[in-house]
Amino acid sequence: MSDPENEEARGVPARMAALRMLDAVINRGQTLDTAHGNFTRALPPEDASFALVISSETLRWLVDLDALIDSATPQPLAKDVKARTVLRIALIQALKLGTPHHAAIATALPLITGGPKRLVHGVFGTIVRGGKKLPAKPTLPEAVAARWGHWGFGALGEIAAALGEQPPVAITRKDGASETLVRGTRIAELPGYAEGDFWVQNPAAALPAQLLGPGEGRHVLDLCAAPGGKTMQLASAGWRVTAVDSSAKRMERLHENLKRTRLDVETIVADLREWAPAEPVDAILLDAPCTATGTLARHPDVIHRIGAKDIATLSELQAQLLTRACDWLKPGGRLVYATCSLEREEGEAIAAAAPLPVDSISEPLPDWAGRTPESWLRILPRPGIDGFFIARFVRPN
Repeated sequence: MSDPENEEARGVPARMAALRMLDAVINRGQTLDTAHGNFTRALPPEDASFALVISSETLRWLVDLDALIDSATPQPLAKDVKARTVLRIALIQALKLGTPHHAAIATALPLITGGPKRLVHGVFGTIVRGGKKLPAKPTLPEAVAARWGHWGFGALGEIAAALGEQPPVAITRKDGASETLVRGTRIAELPGYAEGDFWVQNPAAALPAQLLGPGEGRHVLDLCAAPGGKTMQLASAGWRVTAVDSSAKRMERLHENLKRTRLDVETIVADLREWAPAEPVDAILLDAPCTATGTLARHPDVIHRIGAKDIATLSELQAQLLTRACDWLKPGGRLVYATCSLEREEGEAIAAAAPLPVDSISEPLPDWAGRTPESWLRILPRPGIDGFFIARFVRPN
């Protein structure tokens, strides 16, 4: 017969890792992926996975968890105190993850010592005994809601709904078809995985490459290419691909994907601000480095890490890269610019200043791909779909 106290004690390391991950994201601006790698190396796989679940769900519901905590304390706790984050961890388990209340608090209390331990125990008890619940969908942070308010109240509701759900995994097949899988599917065990018949890719992320059409042996540059989903799309569509990325480490992952899918692609590790092709090309795909705020459902840390400084820095880089890339097209060549960002500074503002004319996107599109009056695409997040901005340009003959 198992000992509940021992089982709860064994659960503490996962909660400690989650505590450290949340501190790294919220207080030090690390990505959740980086924090997860840093603080779960010594844990068994199941504990590392659970630490990630606790952390990501806490970040999804952070505003609402804090509102519950503030409603149960005589004076608001400082945002960066340990007691608040320990309470967040205990409450997300009890209110969202289905952890029994006694286990949620028993595995949280060892994370803190002294008077704050009594505070955590008391506040947790007040909230759960009072039957408090989280809302139907998360509340966006005030600064984020203000920044995205121009999308409209209904759109903010859709974005919040997307944030509230861990999205399913989607794949793209070599024939261009997209498929959404049941959550929890083991990708590596699916038929065709070892043969390289498909790769993991959100449907919105698959659209930019599709807008370049069939390659028919023509030469395309895939800029900022790693980890390679769009590279594999282009190669599968018959393009002669040169994939360029500034990160050697990320390019290693692209090479692994190309080996599995048995696709032939030229790869170059280079800074696009210094590199240039030897001659003009037929097409270019520039999936530019960005804040990735459109991926908030898969990466909920972005709504807590990203601010005006990040947006300004990246939008400046995007403008530089797009201006350089436009010079590398042959007459009649097309360039697709894309970012998985919800920030106008990284999408509409960049496209409006592009040195080439817009190539109107008139082909049939999924119902979630919203056309703008300028013939760009602005995709807002919804469950299963990342947010994106996409524009296509053409070099006049």
